[in-house]
Amino acid sequence: MRKGVYISLSSIFLLSILAIFSSNVMAEDAPSIDKGDHAWMLVSTAFVLIMTPGLALFYGGMVRAKNMVNTLWLSFICMGVVSVIWVLWGYSLSFAPGCWFIGGLQWCVLGSGIVGQAPSDLYATSIPHLTFMMFQGMFAIITPALITGAFAERMKFNAWLLLILLWCTIVYPPIAHWVWSSEGWLLGIESLDFAGGTVVHICSGASALAVILILGKRKGYPKEAKPPHHLPFVMLGTALLWFGWFGFNAGSAVTADGLAANAFVVTNTAAAAAAVTWSFIEWTFHKKPTILGACSGAVAGLVAITPAAGFVGPMASIGIGVPAAILCYLAVAKMKKALGYDDALDVIGVHAVGGTWGAFATGLFADSLVNPAAPNGLFHGNPDQLWKQIVGIFAAWAWAFCITALLTWFVKAVMGIRPSDAEEDIGMDLTQHKEVSYHYYEAQG
Repeated sequence: MRKGVYISLSSIFLLSILAIFSSNVMAEDAPSIDKGDHAWMLVSTAFVLIMTPGLALFYGGMVRAKNMVNTLWLSFICMGVVSVIWVLWGYSLSFAPGCWFIGGLQWCVLGSGIVGQAPSDLYATSIPHLTFMMFQGMFAIITPALITGAFAERMKFNAWLLLILLWCTIVYPPIAHWVWSSEGWLLGIESLDFAGGTVVHICSGASALAVILILGKRKGYPKEAKPPHHLPFVMLGTALLWFGWFGFNAGSAVTADGLAANAFVVTNTAAAAAAVTWSFIEWTFHKKPTILGACSGAVAGLVAITPAAGFVGPMASIGIGVPAAILCYLAVAKMKKALGYDDALDVIGVHAVGGTWGAFATGLFADSLVNPAAPNGLFHGNPDQLWKQIVGIFAAWAWAFCITALLTWFVKAVMGIRPSDAEEDIGMDLTQHKEVSYHYYEAQG
């Protein structure tokens, strides 16, 4: 135990020394920094961060009470682990100058060109480079957290920690680099993704499918009913996600301008359209609308509009949000049963399917009148854009699924990934953390 502590402290000391020697001296406030843009990006970064605790509540309310602490932990731990990975090497691998496939190592431990108050000459020319780095770090945090809903109630916590470390080093940075780096090959062919349809949602959804196929189904699934234990938490989590998504999408403009305003409007409109559509589907086929369905629809709409938010107008966002609800509903209600996989909280049905539709729909609805720097889509006279979107979709699916499957097999071989049947019966809260969500006391007197 002491040896491990000494090794950890020594590692932290060495990394600190490396950071000191690789950092620039703090520069004077660069005159090119726009204070309005900077304020908006700091706020947007905080918006995106609140999405991960919101996701934890959203997922936590949908599991059984004996697994809520574990479900909260699976998301919340990403805020700690991924934040450290991001400043040590994740940001460099994702955005530093390198090649068409992956970033270089020169920005590891936030070295030359990052620390200080100067803006980036590659990505964010009106805000400090540190702010851009932190904004992108919030995306890196929530993406693995999204995966956890698929394997909820049945994965060892220590296995998840190892998988986070590997996944955030090998899976996420290449896709982020392809799509958002100035050297990325998908950006080079103009495959559009404004705020993370491929980088976040397809990446997490395809990875989730890989994990659950190796992990297996929950004990008793699908014969035993496993209903949500706390719908108010589900609604609260949805509200926090919806709120944070304004920073997620509108913040991706990286300036406080009309494009950010457009992304703000279409984000809200698509979410609203999808929530209403999902509710009407339930009302039609099940005679009653549910709050769980409305929340699922809202998230589906938010997912689908994400890649298109900076490229389409308000009316197009309805054209994206309504089909998103229909497709994701069918994936949750029909596809999951037909294919037999156990996606506990419908990550594949909402994020993989919704993200795929959103990326495809961007190729249909993209309008250069909304964003003159981007090409038109099919409906505005450019059918080639649809094929570029399809290339991006297949690339993200293939990389995320295949590499995550390999990493999950590795973790399984090293330490095992599944608790025992007895531990699952007791609940993940007690067996993994020795905590419970709720303490009940008999009334006295």
